[in-house]
Amino acid sequence: MAPNRLRVFVGRNVVLGDGQPRPATVVADANTGKIVDILDGVTPHQSFPDAVDDDGWLDAGDKYILPGLVDAHVHLNEPGRTDWEGFWTGTRAAASGGVTTLVDMPLNSIPPTTTVANLEEKRRAARGQCWTDVAFWGGVIPGNQAQLKPLVEAGVKGFKCFLIESGVDEFPCVNESDLRDAMTELKDTSTVLCFHAELETSPQRFASEPSDPTLYSTFLASRPQQLEVDAIALITRLHKEYPSLRLHIVHLSAADALPLIRAAKASGLPLTVETCFHYLTLSAQHIPHGRPEFKCCPPIREDANREALWEALLDGTIDCVVSDHSPCVASLKKIDEGDIMSAWGGISTLGLGLSLLWTEARKRGVGIERLVDWLCAQTAKHAGLADRKGQLKIGHDADLVVWDPEAQVEVTKEQLHFKNKLTPYEGLKLNGRVEKTFLRGRLIYNASEGFNGLEPVGDLL
Repeated sequence: MAPNRLRVFVGRNVVLGDGQPRPATVVADANTGKIVDILDGVTPHQSFPDAVDDDGWLDAGDKYILPGLVDAHVHLNEPGRTDWEGFWTGTRAAASGGVTTLVDMPLNSIPPTTTVANLEEKRRAARGQCWTDVAFWGGVIPGNQAQLKPLVEAGVKGFKCFLIESGVDEFPCVNESDLRDAMTELKDTSTVLCFHAELETSPQRFASEPSDPTLYSTFLASRPQQLEVDAIALITRLHKEYPSLRLHIVHLSAADALPLIRAAKASGLPLTVETCFHYLTLSAQHIPHGRPEFKCCPPIREDANREALWEALLDGTIDCVVSDHSPCVASLKKIDEGDIMSAWGGISTLGLGLSLLWTEARKRGVGIERLVDWLCAQTAKHAGLADRKGQLKIGHDADLVVWDPEAQVEVTKEQLHFKNKLTPYEGLKLNGRVEKTFLRGRLIYNASEGFNGLEPVGDLL
């Protein structure tokens, strides 16, 4: 074999397909970036005398080697709102948290990803800027059903729509008639239709007396669980009419909707569900007065709701966990005013998700194998990338993370790599730290040196 053609990763806690950490050796082809062999045990360096130089050899010791995370719900906002985020900063933040692939949402960029021309504009903006691999969701809005199959052919991984106003004018929500048009168009494809599942059946239904807009309870009362329940009732009813089309609920927040989801899954409908780090780690009772950085839609709910989401994740009702990284500029977050009601709804998380979930998982006795399933394998499957992402497996991309499960870190602004450094997690002490992130065998992040001496090598998928 030609000199330096291999990159070899060894460790005593490598998380392979069954999820249990074990001694193993992962061998990658430096040219193709693919995993070409996986050996039991820690193979000594001298076993590869002609194929691996010192730079191509990594011994993780007792630290974990995990598959690269796949974050299937990220808003990078480029082009059009690059003061909010962008491909360069967003993918660097992702890499710092062990994410090697992310899937960009069709909004809040301008233009949104609702036509092939708009997708190509987004790809042009992304080229040369991506530290991770990036794939794209398309969007379903009123009247664009003729664009959907061309978008599938152009490579989008699926589609997202809103059943309630999205917050940006260029991405309006759809009604039942729009959904039927889109589902008819997509029913014979292998794609997935994803739903922001909140539905106002009557605009006045949850109206209340004016309350203090700086209280989180005021915002929470404005987005009750019933909005999600009503949306998921509509989705599951329509699903029975289009049973071959896979549907997906994004960022589930309301535990009251779990019976509907369980019933749909039990009936055999191809329905999948995600929730987010913030719903599993934060709770409404502990959100301080006047802190808009905790606002997102649907909202973070009470402790009991959080525990019900954990139960649903553990029993398989919820399939995967994503960030829904949705940043904005500080002025739109209304930090100075503390006005939660008028602030932009979105939480910035890229770079923190694995540590956040591990911190909560350890409290519950949940092992790393479950996190790898939720954050890597299931998200890759959801995004149509399971043939190359989400597992350490021969033939897959050599996307790996060196992870110290025992490290303790405090979240500070200095650690954050996304553009607008506003997050509800600032000041939290978390367990676990990403030491190094590799994309197709190439180092893209090193905790001790950051991105110094490295370059963006991400592909557009």
